[in-house]
Amino acid sequence: MANLKTHALASALVLAASAASAADVPMVEQPPPPPVAAPDFGGWYLRGDIGFSNQHVDKIENVLDAGASNLNTRQKSFDAAPFGGVGVGYRFNEWLRADITGEYRGNAGFNGYQTFNFVDGLGNDRVGVDRYTASKSEWTGMLNAYVDLGTWYGITPFIGAGIGASYNTISNFQDNGMNDLVGGGDQINSSAYAKDSSKWNLAWALQAGLAYEVTPGLTMELAYRYINLGDARSGDIISYDGTNTINNPEKFKNLTSHDIKLGLRWALGEPIPAAEPEYPTLTRKY
Repeated sequence: MANLKTHALASALVLAASAASAADVPMVEQPPPPPVAAPDFGGWYLRGDIGFSNQHVDKIENVLDAGASNLNTRQKSFDAAPFGGVGVGYRFNEWLRADITGEYRGNAGFNGYQTFNFVDGLGNDRVGVDRYTASKSEWTGMLNAYVDLGTWYGITPFIGAGIGASYNTISNFQDNGMNDLVGGGDQINSSAYAKDSSKWNLAWALQAGLAYEVTPGLTMELAYRYINLGDARSGDIISYDGTNTINNPEKFKNLTSHDIKLGLRWALGEPIPAAEPEYPTLTRKY
């Protein structure tokens, strides 16, 4: 019996010593797993935009201006107008994307006012006034490229540029005038109109804005855009009695607009989930 107890005590001491030795074995960090490939940011998307324009024209002119002196354009302004468009694009990576868009820019009312001097058929010096009204609209097609500048608190600023074509239409043009003898005298009123007319032009744009990812597949944009739409012109101006003897459309030179627009981008396909973080594994070294 004594030998049995002695053997059991010796075994217990050996196990205790082994456990103590194991406790002293240092922890060794296993090498990290192979790096996980970064998520693919590329993919097709659809977009839609709405906004308002603030339009300008550098100059209005007519072939009949050559017969006038002291021509002074006192007003040449457009009303604000809505626009809307759709497009399809591709995101190449996390900072570069491009799209093709088509847009209709609604009718913007035009108001013009010119004063001038001229000599009438009887050799009298006269002062004249012309008041113009019209509407302008466009169809545009643009190829756009954008650079995303990083994301902070879910907001991504971006800049972009585009080039394309604009189909500019002048409609409902009217010219209501009045002229008077210099120094006073008889007053003559006039009225004329022009048929609607359209023309194609080169168009280009610069823009900047902010994007916010509402969901993994839906992004909202708020942007400012400067767009140059080229030129436009009315049809030939016809007198109230239906007569016209000369090619004399009213020309609108260098049309531009400062636009504010709100857009949505829909990613096509399933969004790619972010990779799960990998943590190192600790093991004992024996």
